[in-house]
Amino acid sequence: MRAIYDITTLHIEVTNACNLECSCCTRFCGHHVKPFMMSLEMVERALQSLADFPHNIGIMGGEPTLHPQFAEICRLVQRYVPKERRGFWTNGARWDRYRDLILETFFPENIVYNDHTAPEGHHHPLLCASEEIVADPELRRDLIENCWIQKRWSASITPKGGFFCEVAAALDMLFDGPGGYPIEPGWWKKTPADFQDQVERYCRWCSAAVPMKPVDARLGKDLVSPGVAELLDKVQSPRYRRGCTEVFSKVLTAEEIEELRRDWRPWSHRPFRQCGPDMFLDDDGRVVHHKVFHAGK
Repeated sequence: MRAIYDITTLHIEVTNACNLECSCCTRFCGHHVKPFMMSLEMVERALQSLADFPHNIGIMGGEPTLHPQFAEICRLVQRYVPKERRGFWTNGARWDRYRDLILETFFPENIVYNDHTAPEGHHHPLLCASEEIVADPELRRDLIENCWIQKRWSASITPKGGFFCEVAAALDMLFDGPGGYPIEPGWWKKTPADFQDQVERYCRWCSAAVPMKPVDARLGKDLVSPGVAELLDKVQSPRYRRGCTEVFSKVLTAEEIEELRRDWRPWSHRPFRQCGPDMFLDDDGRVVHHKVFHAGK
């Protein structure tokens, strides 16, 4: 696992409200009875706590543009974060309303735009508890230690504190966990040894580290293990109660996991990188403007 201070992006999760309910969403959108909206005071405190963080700071949701104070959030980002280290993740819900402000705040190459309409879009199942689908505890520990999300993506701040992993942060919110680390200067200077309490608490309920077949983001259902299904029912998940889940009760053998590992690239959910409705990155990392750029990839 990486130390938090080595992670290349640390997200500030300004909301988990979203206009979409994609299958296997990393923020479990649609499962929350009442999504949160981070207060401006908390956003500013989060930004201040990252004053010496050496890498990128992302604004993330849910869908960040749904936050009623999105404009004020952008102004705070402009105040506290150098433009080259600002990141933004959006599905474009209110792109037309905020386009000028977004491009004033973020360089296009630091924007990740995904409206989840592309047929190539796939997500990795996240709600099949590793302790339920991987019987061998040693194999499970090895998979968790080498989880692609923790190695490639981000740590997160939510209204409940700081987390070593963005999915751990989302699980804490979904299942009413005890919260994260207090948001104070330097909270992110933690090594893997320092955040094992969160690893033990959240990774057991997550399947990110377990090789599995990807799911079409537009499927309309989440794969969930039996124990997770019980937890979703307990927290009165609207998505669960509408029947938008499918129970995955299989226990994977070591041989099956090894077979699934072949050609397993869960981080590559689309074969192109989009920065706006008509902006894409070409193979050289340059922004190109073309509404159907991805069609020929």
